[in-house]
Formats: sequence, structure tokens, C-alpha cells
Amino acid sequence: MGELLLIRHGETTWSARRRHTSYTDLALTPDGERQARALGPMLTGRRFATVLTSPCARAVRTARLAGLTSTGTDNDLAEWNYGEIEGRTTAEVHEEDPDWNLWTDGCPGGESPRQVGARLGRLLTRLGPVLDHGTVAVVGHAHSLRVLTARWLGLPPSAGALFRLETATVSVLGHEHGRPVILRWNQPAPPAPAAATA
Repeated sequence: MGELLLIRHGETTWSARRRHTSYTDLALTPDGERQARALGPMLTGRRFATVLTSPCARAVRTARLAGLTSTGTDNDLAEWNYGEIEGRTTAEVHEEDPDWNLWTDGCPGGESPRQVGARLGRLLTRLGPVLDHGTVAVVGHAHSLRVLTARWLGLPPSAGALFRLETATVSVLGHEHGRPVILRWNQPAPPAPAAATA
């Protein structure tokens, strides 16, 4: 069975400020574009049975800049729908509701953890036969990829809270002794070599 590579998109203005971003379709910042290009060498030489992206421009652009040829977009890879939380930071939400927890409460006017878990579970079900034939890459968003990881491991969606995920990182899910495991997590591109000085 092949591995499942999870690639989080590069930086946007809102991700840099930790603002919840789902349906707001922001472009990558110049740093985000640089981050996405830097992922290329980490992916070079891999053969993919399929490459799927979220329909959001930031994910599609990250895939392209990283040198991946997408075989399509998948709506189930979209970020958690934050509803009324969209564009706000957790700290801002806590000013009004100190007990709010995305992973257990979900979002008013948006998705619950159960709903996000169900759609990422559907995606994993569809990818199962493809993984039988090779490695799959998905390019998406922090919270949805964290829920996908929880579902891969057979955990509830709320367990995604345990898997912090930064922008422009590669994580790898696979198997050990027939059990689903995390092979690598939250791996950024290696730093560019320092320029030689005369």
C-alpha cells in the first residue's frame, strides 16, 4: 500500500496572523509562494498515483509551485467551515466565549467536528483503492488535514487537536505491521543553503 502525503498550503495574510480561514479564498503571500517552491525538492522523484487539492486557490497554487501536477480538486479537502468564526483568531473568540473549543464545539453557522470528520472519512474511503496502487498526495488546510489524520488513525475528529500543522509542511501517513501510523509529521522544507561569501 502506498503512502499518503499531506501538504499544507503556504502562508497567507490570515494564516500569518492565525486567523481562521475557510471559505475566504486568499492568495499566498510572497513568503507563501517561496515556501511552496521550497517544497519541490522534498517531492522530487516521487511517483504519485493521484494528487488532489482543495478547491481553494491557496492550495491549488501551492501544489503548482511545489512542482505537483494535480489530478483534480476535491471539495472534501476544503478547510473546516468556520461559519461565524471566519476571519477571527481563537484569542478574539475567547474574549466573548472563554470556553469555546473548535475541536469539541465546532463553529456557529459552520461545521461541527462530526461533520468535518464525516467528509474527511469519505475522502479516505475513496482514496483506499488508489493507495493500493501507489502513493497519493493531498494539498489542503491545517484543520481539515489534522482531522484527516485523526480519521486515518481511527481516532475521533477531536483528536486532530493533537497534531499541530504549520504552513508549507509535508506530513506522511502510512502503515507499520498493517496498522495505520504517522511516518513523518509537520516537516518544513530544509533551509536554503547560505550564499557563499568572498
